[in-house]
Amino acid sequence: PPETHAVARARTRSGPAPVTDVAKLCVCDLLVAECDVNCCCDPDCSAADFSLFTTCSVPLVTGDNRLCSQKAAIYSLDVEANPPERIFKLIDQVNPSVFCIHATNYKQALFFSSPEMPTPENFDQLLEQFGSAAFSAEPDSWNMNTDAQSPSDANETYRYEYGVPIQTVDAFLRLPSPVVSSWCSDANPAAFLVNQATKCIRSVSVEECGNVQAVSMLSYINSSILAVNITVQSVVVQSLNGMRTLLNGSDVLRLPMILDELCINIVLGVSYHITYTDTGEIIEAAASFVLGAINKEALSILQNFEISFTQVNTKPVPLSGNPGYVVGLPIRAGFRPQGYPFPNTNKYGQLTILQSTSIQDCLEVQGARTPILFGYNMISGCKLRITAAMKCQPLTQTLLDLLKGQSFPEYVASFGNSQAQDVLDWVPITHVHTSEQRIYNTFQSSCQIPVSLEIEVKWTKYGSLVNPQARIVNVTATTTTATLKQLPSGRERTIPITSSVVFTDVSSPAEPGYKAWPTINAKLPFDFFFPFI
Repeated sequence: PPETHAVARARTRSGPAPVTDVAKLCVCDLLVAECDVNCCCDPDCSAADFSLFTTCSVPLVTGDNRLCSQKAAIYSLDVEANPPERIFKLIDQVNPSVFCIHATNYKQALFFSSPEMPTPENFDQLLEQFGSAAFSAEPDSWNMNTDAQSPSDANETYRYEYGVPIQTVDAFLRLPSPVVSSWCSDANPAAFLVNQATKCIRSVSVEECGNVQAVSMLSYINSSILAVNITVQSVVVQSLNGMRTLLNGSDVLRLPMILDELCINIVLGVSYHITYTDTGEIIEAAASFVLGAINKEALSILQNFEISFTQVNTKPVPLSGNPGYVVGLPIRAGFRPQGYPFPNTNKYGQLTILQSTSIQDCLEVQGARTPILFGYNMISGCKLRITAAMKCQPLTQTLLDLLKGQSFPEYVASFGNSQAQDVLDWVPITHVHTSEQRIYNTFQSSCQIPVSLEIEVKWTKYGSLVNPQARIVNVTATTTTATLKQLPSGRERTIPITSSVVFTDVSSPAEPGYKAWPTINAKLPFDFFFPFI
């Protein structure tokens, strides 16, 4: 009936009935059967008690602040009344956020359910029900006899998935980083297979350097990653003027100490390197340190932290910048196999072109490749000697393999440190085919063969004006073909085969009509734009 629909619509607009009665909710009621001072919602307080209050310690009482609409209890004092009295109001409060809870209809969320504690008897059942990842984050809650386990058995349990925080014996492996300001926060856990590089400012002075754990080597190697101890790979000492010296012995623990009004051996940088297996098991952890010194004038230091991962029995692919490309370093490239979500880098993770040699014979230099270096316009080529006895189709395929290589990449990394799992950081290569007007009289019937490959890399300056980063936004590979026709018997012809690379800066220029940027004799701090790029 129409009235039924109207009632339903009115009920929808008004929202569900509240679960919590805020009029009976009082968070400042701490004493049993006694009036709490300045607690205006305490039911044990009388009017005489309210007249002695100076303020309401809790003026507003609400339920869940994530609800779209709820009741709110407002408490205040009317000090002009004689004697002063309490004023109570119950109003409807609307949440301005577009992401709010309309109805709390999930009954299990209204109370806390004590989880079942894992034991040696029920562990297999819980593991089958929730999965191993549900327990890897809370190793201390396992009620198991760890003393009876061998190191290999203990390490066998912990196999990580991508993005899971790396556990240590006491907590997590932490990588200090800035949070709101540029000051270091030690609450940032390192995640498995997530390469990170952070820098932040640490407050320290000469008098207190020995008491600050964050500037001591011991705080970064004192814990172990489950059954794997963190070893010291290298130690570099930096002087006050910036000169660095690599120490011969990496097993020497150098603690901060005061010497001649200087505090030496303080940690300026830590670089972790984690080695793992294909099953996600960490088998080795190493740390490289940069130690420095400060004088009495220094009130803070800049610390750099980094973590990288390498699978065992594999060679790490070097980066070409962090994050933007560095001029002269190879362009990183890869493929996306069918059914695989992320691009896979090739053998060297690079985009390559034909390499010129002194032989200049295309059929003899086949397979010789050279990486494309960012910012370097390149051109290479060779000469192809064609006879009337050559077949069109095999020659065409040979020239394609010569220009593009055996497996031409499908994607190019937009940044020098783009990871394979960051799908949006990979730019697809656009292929274009054109034909030349040149006609070579060689074959009995016309034959189209590729004679050149032109690669255009468009890049832009990304980030702040103070420190712009080079970012690749488009890559186009243009293959040009030429037509071959019949050549008299016994005659030969030599055709040039070329390959080139051109880099084009497509950064947005300044708008016309605006004056040039004023020159300011000042330098912004390195974290001026943090956390924005």
